[in-house]
Amino acid sequence: MSDLAGAPVGRFPSRSRVRKRVEFLKIQDGGLRVSTSRFVLILAASASPTSEPRLGITASRRVGNAVVRSRAKRLIREAFRATRALWPPGIDLVVIVKRATGDSKLETVIAEFVAAKPQIDKRVRTLLGSTSAQLPKPTSPANPSSFTPLAARKEGESD
Repeated sequence: MSDLAGAPVGRFPSRSRVRKRVEFLKIQDGGLRVSTSRFVLILAASASPTSEPRLGITASRRVGNAVVRSRAKRLIREAFRATRALWPPGIDLVVIVKRATGDSKLETVIAEFVAAKPQIDKRVRTLLGSTSAQLPKPTSPANPSSFTPLAARKEGESD
């Protein structure tokens, strides 16, 4: 499994979420976009540069009914938790669901995030400045087919 993605670790506390409409609008207006086949990732610099990355998710009715939208949001939250290495401190992220995730598995969503890593790194450098020491220069895109199922996760481990 890639060192950028692993089993989702820990909980998803409120400090890790974009919660208010004003925050969503600010991120969407001033953020930089990365498009994937199913999502639009909007990255913006957080008010606190040392805070942990925060996630907000938008899924309109056009995506599907409530069950479909909720499943898409769950998959995105878990993929965000599993790919913590992609998101440096001081970043707010809003994910807009463009189309239903269908029968997609968590590994597919993670692979989509990892495949967008070069674009994400480029946008993060623009937002945080080139002096950010925690971000390596982008190399070749990660191979999404190199993921193994999360079966390697220990049984009985709870979130």
